[in-house]
Amino acid sequence: MFENCTSSELNGIKLPTLFTMVLPSPVEIIDNAIFCNTAYALAYTDPDQKWLIRKHLLSLHQEFSSLYPTVDTFIHNDGTMVHLLKAEGYLNVSHLLPLVHLTIWVHEYYPHVAPVVQVTSDPTIPIRLNHPFVDPSGVTTSSYLRTWGPFGYDLLGLAHNLVKLFSLDHPFHLVSSPSLSHTSYVSKMEGMDRLWWMLHYDMIALKENTIYEVEKLTTLQAEMRMRVNTTTNMIIELNHEKTDLKQRVKEITDETDVLISWLAVNKVNLSVAMGGQVEDAFECVDDDSEWALELLAEDQALEDLMYALEKALDNGIVTSATYIKQVRSLAREQFFTRAKLAKLKGPQIFKFRD
Repeated sequence: MFENCTSSELNGIKLPTLFTMVLPSPVEIIDNAIFCNTAYALAYTDPDQKWLIRKHLLSLHQEFSSLYPTVDTFIHNDGTMVHLLKAEGYLNVSHLLPLVHLTIWVHEYYPHVAPVVQVTSDPTIPIRLNHPFVDPSGVTTSSYLRTWGPFGYDLLGLAHNLVKLFSLDHPFHLVSSPSLSHTSYVSKMEGMDRLWWMLHYDMIALKENTIYEVEKLTTLQAEMRMRVNTTTNMIIELNHEKTDLKQRVKEITDETDVLISWLAVNKVNLSVAMGGQVEDAFECVDDDSEWALELLAEDQALEDLMYALEKALDNGIVTSATYIKQVRSLAREQFFTRAKLAKLKGPQIFKFRD
């Protein structure tokens, strides 16, 4: 029946001479591709398989006339190239949605292996990101393809499944609120596709929420690190201050011991020196010694007052302006007090009676 094939070609296959000047029908394309010895030898070898593929392709084209059969080279993931039949064209999902250009490759082990479905994107309308059924390269999957078997599955059923699939979630257009019939009116396959669709977007939402929570926790972690560093610095400063205070206490203790020893050597009444007026523990022999003692007491009082002002500034009791003003005044007064002391005879000014 197909022995009179010539070298005339269309779509990569040789056609009878009778049809070289007219557009061949799908039947002629399929028959010439399968049964003629062409340079593009197809990968199908079993005669029964060829007749089954012919039957399924014609049934597909009869109902979806836009899907036209042709022959082309298919490259597997491992780089192997084979010549396969394919149905290519536009799938009309809905009059409200854009057409979907797709290619259905008939695998060399069809019907035991499912066809390969690829959606071709328009450069002006790319495939939507994170689509549940179509990856960015256009490869399409569905429950129909995942559960494919040699019995009860064919190209026509696949096309019907793709129409329902893209009506639910179009690869180029976002369907804001797809109309979903009650679950009791849908097939098991369609129900599986809907379940996959809902789980897919739930996973995306969960992933986005997880990323948001991780970013919040990362920000909180950075803030906690800053707080830890601040607290650590405060602890270090407090330890330094504690060390300084211990040193100061030791110095005061040593000075106290020296003073008590001096008082004991000079036979001064300790009860008077520790409980009464300090001036009563000493008896100056002249006016210069008495004046020098008063000046030293005044100098120490000014020093204590400036120290108290510094603590008040640290505690926020006085403002910095008030602090500076008072310290300047006290420092000026202290300067004159110390200048008066300098006019006396230095360390020889004190003369006490034994």
